[in-house]
Amino acid sequence: MRAAVLRGGTVEARVIDDPVPGPGQLLVRSLACGICASDLHFMDHPEAGADDDSGMSTYDQDVDIVMGHEYCAEVVGHGPRTERRIPVGTRVSSLPVLTIAGGRRIIGQNPESPGGFGEYFLLTEAITRVVVSDLPSEIVCVADAISVGWSTASRAQVTTREMPLVIGCGAIGLSVIARLKRLGVGPVVAVDFVASRRDTALAMGADVVVDPAGISPYRAWRDVARGPAEGMKDLLAGAGLPGCVVFECVGVPGVLDSVIKGCERGTRIFSVGGPPAGDHLHTLTAKRKGLNIQFGGGPSMAHWDEAFEPVCSGSLDVGPMLGRTVGLDEVPEALDAARDAGGPTRIVVVP
Repeated sequence: MRAAVLRGGTVEARVIDDPVPGPGQLLVRSLACGICASDLHFMDHPEAGADDDSGMSTYDQDVDIVMGHEYCAEVVGHGPRTERRIPVGTRVSSLPVLTIAGGRRIIGQNPESPGGFGEYFLLTEAITRVVVSDLPSEIVCVADAISVGWSTASRAQVTTREMPLVIGCGAIGLSVIARLKRLGVGPVVAVDFVASRRDTALAMGADVVVDPAGISPYRAWRDVARGPAEGMKDLLAGAGLPGCVVFECVGVPGVLDSVIKGCERGTRIFSVGGPPAGDHLHTLTAKRKGLNIQFGGGPSMAHWDEAFEPVCSGSLDVGPMLGRTVGLDEVPEALDAARDAGGPTRIVVVP
C-alpha cells in the first residue's frame, strides 16, 4: 500500500507492506483522516514515546510508523476470531486503540498499529462503530477530535453557579465549547490570539471571545462575571457571582502556569493541553489559591460514542473546523501547515 511514513523524524509518501489483521481485528481502507496536534507532538518529541512505559505510544525512529488517529474508514476484510458483524463495504470509525497480543496500542503512534495516513490500517472489531450517516467522511473523521473536549467538558460537571473560561480555540478547545453549549452552560468565554480561531469559537457556541494580546483573559472573565451584558443576564440570573472553571487547551509551556497565577481563588482547572517536554508550575501559588487541577486523559468509550453520534447525525455542525483536504504526497507539507496557528483547525488527509 501507499502511505505517508514517519521514519527518522521525517515523513514521506512511499509504498510499504499492507497490514494483516490479527485475531479480533478488521482490515479497513482509510477514507479520511484529520491531522491532529498530537501527530506533531509525537513526531517532534520522540523522547516522549521513549518515556511511555505503557507501550501504547512508541516512537522508534529506525522503523516505519504511519500516523493518523482521527479517521473514517471502510471495512475491507476480517481477521481470525472476529464476529463479522460489520459487513465489508461499511463505513466505520473507532476510538483509536488497537488490541494486539502484547496489549493495547494507540493507532498511528506505534509501529504495530498503523494509522489513517496510509491506504489501509487495522481496527479492533469490538470497539468499531458503524457510521450511520450520509455525511462526507471528511466530516465524520472529526468525531475523534470532538470526543476529547466533549469528554473533558462532561467530566467537569460545570454547575449553574460556575462560568467557564476556555483557553485556546484549537480543535480541543472548540469541542469543549460545543459540549458546554449543548449542556446549557454559559456564558462561555473563549480565548485565542488568532482572530480566525475566535470566529470559529463563536460559530461553535462561545458567547464571548477574547484576544489576550489586548486584555487579560482573567480580567475579561471577571468583567463578564461581574457585569454581564444585557443579553447575558438571563444566563446568570439567580446564580450570583459564579465560580471559575478554566479549560486549558493549548499545550504550550507556560500556559498552565499562567492560568495558576492569573485565575480566581478556588478555580477548577481542567488541563487538556500537554507540552511533550513538560512544564514548570507554581504549585505554592496553586495551594494558596486553593486551586483544583485535573489533567486530561483520553475520552472514555461512552464519551467517545456520545460525541460520535451528533457529528454523524449532523446535529453538531463541525464544518467551521474544517480546512482543505490533501493526498498522501501532500502530507509532509500539510503537517508543516498544521503548525500554523492561523491555519484551519483541521486539515484532512484523503489517501
